[in-house]
Amino acid sequence: MYSLLYRFLTDLGSPVIHLYLWRRKLKGREDTARFAERLGIASQPRPTGHLIWCHAASVGEAASLLALIEKLCTNYPSTHILLTTGTVASARLMAERLPPGVIHQYVPVDRMEYVVRFLNHWKPDFALWIESELWPNMLAAMRHRLIPAALVNGRMSEKSFRNWYRARGWGRKLLSIFVVCLTQTEEDRSHFVALGAKPVKSLGNLKYAASPLPCDEQELSQLRQTLAQRPLWLMASTHRGEEKIALETHQKLRAKYPTLLTIIVPRHAVRGDEIAQEFAASRLNVSRRSKHEAITPVTEIYLADTMGELGLFYRVSSIACIGGSFVNVGGHNPIEAAPFDCAIIFGPYMRNFSEIAGEFTREQAAIQLQNGNELVFTIERLLTNSGERIRAAQNARMLADQKRHILDQIMDALRPALGKHFT
Repeated sequence: MYSLLYRFLTDLGSPVIHLYLWRRKLKGREDTARFAERLGIASQPRPTGHLIWCHAASVGEAASLLALIEKLCTNYPSTHILLTTGTVASARLMAERLPPGVIHQYVPVDRMEYVVRFLNHWKPDFALWIESELWPNMLAAMRHRLIPAALVNGRMSEKSFRNWYRARGWGRKLLSIFVVCLTQTEEDRSHFVALGAKPVKSLGNLKYAASPLPCDEQELSQLRQTLAQRPLWLMASTHRGEEKIALETHQKLRAKYPTLLTIIVPRHAVRGDEIAQEFAASRLNVSRRSKHEAITPVTEIYLADTMGELGLFYRVSSIACIGGSFVNVGGHNPIEAAPFDCAIIFGPYMRNFSEIAGEFTREQAAIQLQNGNELVFTIERLLTNSGERIRAAQNARMLADQKRHILDQIMDALRPALGKHFT
């Protein structure tokens, strides 16, 4: 009943869906040149032979999937791989980092007409879905076609679980497509088991297996030369409200550290103009990377409003504060900072990475603060106490290194299912 109702509503709501997508295009959140892919119209031919379809929602999920895709390419060299994502930022990242031969497409909107069009073209032999993308029309169409699938790095919040549990019969039917579910935590595992998924295993978080964020080595050399001897800290992946926190932190610290540089990397580079306008009233010397403005000796704030360069700024910063955690967004991935010898800080809102945040704090690999007011004292302490700063950075690196084996465990769990279809 729920399946038919959902399909009826998504068919009936076609005008609303088109209006929603049109508004997203106006805001730059859809790729105009490849928009047809969102309607299930492929922009590339399907290669001949077996095809594994991998799906990840956005940047974070796609980045964590890269290591697994590389393993699949190595272990199944005669099999083609298709990756779908849903955001412009993830498509740009994949254009730079996908292994040769892997095809990227935007995932179709979950309307049955688009889903059928997509599956008719790509005809996947196996599907790997990442984290929490459970689109009912797509899963129903895959189930009808007997396409086997695995859920990798699965997660389900308490709120999502409660919603799905009200329709657990429908949930059990949809989840039956997954021949194996691999979850991030035991809590996630219990949620999927309660909804009828099987078999379900909790192996840990695939994000630990991700390769270090890349950077341009020439840019890195120049930046290190420019920043030599300057005290600095990084506020990474910021959201609205966090730039103000970073600005106020800088203003309070500059009396003691007159040459301090604060680097701010917004999560969404398109907010650069908005942030720069907010900074204009501060009377601080601000340089913008998107405008190719140099960091000079008098630059106080460096607004790195470009895409795909976070790895560059982690490499030059000995203190990294994770954004999305001082406003109620849910935080971002602290593992990304761990390979770069940064002392890691995050705020109270880390629900999207609660298990990882807990591991980092327990191992003294990160410092969690209760609010933005504590940031001033923490940055000052880490700038002054190099021993504490170095210990925190070393702990973060060691924790990430210890967890990197998760990729082998995931491949071992997937091998029996994949072995039935590919050699």
